[in-house]
Amino acid sequence: MNHADKFVTNLDWNLLRTFVVIVEEGGITAAATRLLRRQPTVSVALGRLEAQIGSRLIERGGGAFRLTSAGRELYRECTEIYGSISRLADLTQSATKELTGHVEILLASHVVTPILDQTLVDFHRAYPEVSFEIRIETSRNVLRGVLEKTAPFGICLLNRRLAKLEYERIYREHFGFFCGPPHPLYGRRNLDISDLRGCAGVSFETDSMDDALRPVAIFRRDNDLDHNIVGRSTHLEEVRRLISCGLGIGPLPIHVVRQDLENGTLWRLPPYENPPAVDIYVVTNPASRLSRAEGKFLSALKAQIAAKTLADRTYDGLSPLGFSPKPVGPVQAQ
Repeated sequence: MNHADKFVTNLDWNLLRTFVVIVEEGGITAAATRLLRRQPTVSVALGRLEAQIGSRLIERGGGAFRLTSAGRELYRECTEIYGSISRLADLTQSATKELTGHVEILLASHVVTPILDQTLVDFHRAYPEVSFEIRIETSRNVLRGVLEKTAPFGICLLNRRLAKLEYERIYREHFGFFCGPPHPLYGRRNLDISDLRGCAGVSFETDSMDDALRPVAIFRRDNDLDHNIVGRSTHLEEVRRLISCGLGIGPLPIHVVRQDLENGTLWRLPPYENPPAVDIYVVTNPASRLSRAEGKFLSALKAQIAAKTLADRTYDGLSPLGFSPKPVGPVQAQ
């Protein structure tokens, strides 16, 4: 038996799982909580794995927690291994007609489009045994998850394109600026952009020149609205809460907050014409191996995208936005 065979034979694969959880949780104590084990047990498991690997995987002590180069390489391989293992069950049903399985969607927080909604409606009708999980992350984390193959695909905003990934635009949305009832500008009409200068602001964590909401950041900079930010969040719901509570003015996708405008919890501010435009993409990794359920759902989503022109997929907040509960181009069971 050569060295590689001996290593595979003697390796405790449960140690790899423990290592992955330690990295994902950012520490041994948090990993122990997730694994329902005692902290010393998890620490010993890490030590055993390092002994079997023959390299230190994590620099720890004195409050520090940092992956070594060997640790980074092992974690990358582990995500590949567990991605393959999680899809083993799917292989056993490949010859059956009825599709089962699980689809995980990594999603930026303010993705609102009937294209995704209609795909979910049609897909569930065609394959009711498939389950779904939607995880909300920042656009940067969505890209990271798809790149590292911890997610089959993602839907997010983009600031820059990573060469190893593929992108297809789902829709374009426009960001307006808004305030809430407690704000001095609430209810005032025919305002000018100059009326917004000096007002406290709230925004998204990604509202910066080097992140996903770069078009919004450019607009604020060019119009001298990029100072005195008093509140931020990664989630649209919380940015909307900060705005409606009167902490400051802030940007939101116009089509998403139409109901808030109608019920008076938000008030539209300048610019009234040509607001910043942001594109939302479905992101995939050609190197990822998708399960049957994941592959079919992704194909269904892309078919919904292809069925509409970009003009029909551009939301300015003025035209109707919704979808019929009746299937549009239903997925055909195979």
